Amino acid sequence: MAVRAVRGAVQVGGNDRAEILAGTAELVTEVMNRNELSTDDVISVIFTATPDLDAEFPALAARKLGFQEVPLLCAAEIDVPGAMPHVVRLMMHIETAKPRSAMQHVYLHGAAALRLDIAQ
Repeated sequence: MAVRAVRGAVQVGGNDRAEILAGTAELVTEVMNRNELSTDDVISVIFTATPDLDAEFPALAARKLGFQEVPLLCAAEIDVPGAMPHVVRLMMHIETAKPRSAMQHVYLHGAAALRLDIAQ
């Protein structure tokens, strides 16, 4: 088994608790499904949110999906002028036998424009 990192991001509709939770839940679910993961495979998850998103912690969405025993951390993304607004990002650390090249990074909705090179 190796430790791998999977990246992802989602652009949500705005600074609204329900929007942040729904978008984050969609992102986490897609990362888990596309990489064929269970919560037992997940070591930890770091979430960041752009400074315009402060209505809720993105990690709460993961907790509601069953990540009770997984260490989760939320942080603010740096405030770069002209950066895409309303974005929740994640970096999920996992244990897997898959090679790094097999990791499926997930960029949803407007956030797909952030990584056109790897977004599905």
